Amino acid sequence: MADGTAKLALGDKSFDYKLMSGTVGPDVIDIRKLYADADVFTYDPGFTSTASCQSGLTYIDGDAGVLLHRGYPIGQLAEQSSFMEVAYLLLKGELPSADELKTFNNTITRHTMVHEQLSTFFRGFRRDAHPMAVMVGVVGALSAFYHDSTDINDPVQREIASHRLIAKMPTIAAMAYKYSVGQPFVYPKNDLSYTGNFLRMTYSVPAEEYEVDPVIEAAMDKIFILHADHEQNASTSTVRLAGSSGANPFACIAAGIACLWGPAHGGANEAALNMLREIGTPDRIPEYIARAKNKDDPFRLMGFGHRVYKNYDPRATVMQKTAKEVLTKLGVTDPIFDVAHELEHIALNDPYFIDKKLYPNVDFYSGIILSAIGFPTTMFTVLFALARTVGWVAQWNEMITDPAQKIGRPRQLYTGPTQRDYVPVSQR
Repeated sequence: MADGTAKLALGDKSFDYKLMSGTVGPDVIDIRKLYADADVFTYDPGFTSTASCQSGLTYIDGDAGVLLHRGYPIGQLAEQSSFMEVAYLLLKGELPSADELKTFNNTITRHTMVHEQLSTFFRGFRRDAHPMAVMVGVVGALSAFYHDSTDINDPVQREIASHRLIAKMPTIAAMAYKYSVGQPFVYPKNDLSYTGNFLRMTYSVPAEEYEVDPVIEAAMDKIFILHADHEQNASTSTVRLAGSSGANPFACIAAGIACLWGPAHGGANEAALNMLREIGTPDRIPEYIARAKNKDDPFRLMGFGHRVYKNYDPRATVMQKTAKEVLTKLGVTDPIFDVAHELEHIALNDPYFIDKKLYPNVDFYSGIILSAIGFPTTMFTVLFALARTVGWVAQWNEMITDPAQKIGRPRQLYTGPTQRDYVPVSQR
């Protein structure tokens, strides 16, 4: 590569392609004209080396363990900011002033109610339906209730839809939980914070008042911040791909929820918690470490390693501290946390894990916190979706206003039969 170009040689022909640089991170080769020029596609299963878009929201350096939202380190945001402040940052590009944050909080708060007819929609699900199945259906149905914010070409409607999705997601998530346990729905209260409101709608019952514990509220707010956005992951790419067709925002976010439901994506914290429960006590850790090192053993340590991070997940640092605060506040002496702490210590010092860069990730601790607060494992991915809605909405808005955006149309390496003639059934 030289002079800002990359040269591709194919047989006796060569082609030059522009080298593009972002503000930070690897350069990319602009191959949009590759097929027209050379009659070839690139082959990149999982898109591990392909940039599908330009984005100014989130930057990850997996080797260095860096995660930035609009340039701000995730650790600083988690420790000093609030989820609503991070939501504003992702949507608007800058941290809000005090007045801007007050206005934004008020706007979101005024949108937390859902259409009353939507509550009857829940009753169409079986009582034992998985909360994520309910989320996919109900969020997708929002477009049937809010026709006045589905015109993606109208900036005002896009903003209203964005606010509605962020505001109503905690209400819908709490309703999904209430429906699963057979308790009545709880309406939001405008004098509570975004996170406090969600906790009250989840755990309050008509028979008695519910007081939001500030320690639990702060822990949940941190969890929401740490899951708000994570660059072009599978669910975010799904939202962008759905949005590229011109689909309404509610349908796009429902598509993201469906993708997040996969155990390789949003279900990782549940898998990590189940693994810690399987290990049970710290004295059994060596047995499971040995199993993890045995390539013939199907057992795998969950909550370690990451598709992008090849260093310590910066979100895990915050989660570890938060887990201790929550367990201390609740008076929980959970052996699972002792297993997690010891397992982390061994993994960070064992050459096998160091060489393979299998560091603890955010899922390693978040499941412990959510379980201690009282959430069943079926709700873990729902909480992930609640938080990630902010990122999905911000990414969707960015995509809609990107003049270079086209409808997504990945190519393929065809390996099926070549053309053949139809044979009548009597001759087969």
